[in-house]
Amino acid sequence: MNARLNESESPLEESELVINEDGSIFHLHLLPHQLADTVLLVGDQGRVEQISKNFDSIEHKTANREFVAHTGIYKGKEITALSTGIGADNIDIVINELDALVNIDLDSRCIKKDKKSLNLIRIGTCGALQPNIPVDSYLVSEFGLGFDGIAGFYSHLSTEEELDFEKAFFSQVNWSVSTVKPYFSKGNKELIDLLKPETNSGITVTGNGFYGPQGRVLRIKTAQENLNEQLSNFEFNGVKIMNFEMETSALYALGGMLGHKTATICAVIANRHLKEYSKDYKSTVDKMIVYVLEKLIENKTE
Repeated sequence: MNARLNESESPLEESELVINEDGSIFHLHLLPHQLADTVLLVGDQGRVEQISKNFDSIEHKTANREFVAHTGIYKGKEITALSTGIGADNIDIVINELDALVNIDLDSRCIKKDKKSLNLIRIGTCGALQPNIPVDSYLVSEFGLGFDGIAGFYSHLSTEEELDFEKAFFSQVNWSVSTVKPYFSKGNKELIDLLKPETNSGITVTGNGFYGPQGRVLRIKTAQENLNEQLSNFEFNGVKIMNFEMETSALYALGGMLGHKTATICAVIANRHLKEYSKDYKSTVDKMIVYVLEKLIENKTE
């Protein structure tokens, strides 16, 4: 038994597991049968349709706030496209509710003895930190480096490899931001290897904001003016910090704790080192979506 997880046989209280009147999970408004085993996660609600327009058929559509879901069939494979909204705080909602849909009986509110593992693939956009990463290329996250603080609220047991990366980070980066302690979380090797051909890969920094936490300065100066330079210079075991985005570390940490397979692939829409921005990133995202869908079919990922 995993000591990190709640395996109580007692029903969960109504205040802890909130279920809507129609029996659906609180935020996502999904019922268990409306969810596929493979879920493509996107931040932008509009990107759900960018994915589902490729489906041969759509079986279910739900929408609540920023959470839009389309479940359909692509070349014989059932897939759910789901928007999370922006940020690791929303990932906390999405991963817990996706897990509840497959691993908690929503009628009895009891945790199931037999657990299911979902394939959770984030399809996102990012800003590259390395000068050799071209705009409009794809980047796969082997590790998330979290500036979001989400993992610290859970009984999170880091692996030896993750702790080695953390030690290397604090030895190489002069971390002076007092609000959070960065952490490393590793994605699922099987899914990452599936997506890596034709992409760059490495460590993805998950910021808990778009401006200061990613080193952007408009009118307020950041607490650590040279942070991005230090991040781009970091290297451990041949792995470098490649990009900034806002969800991956929480996805990898929470997904891993709950036994789900996780991976992130991002379209590089900006190069922060070269100060370049994509002229047509939506076209790049369209092509990346088809790339991911075809990889899922090609490898018959369950």
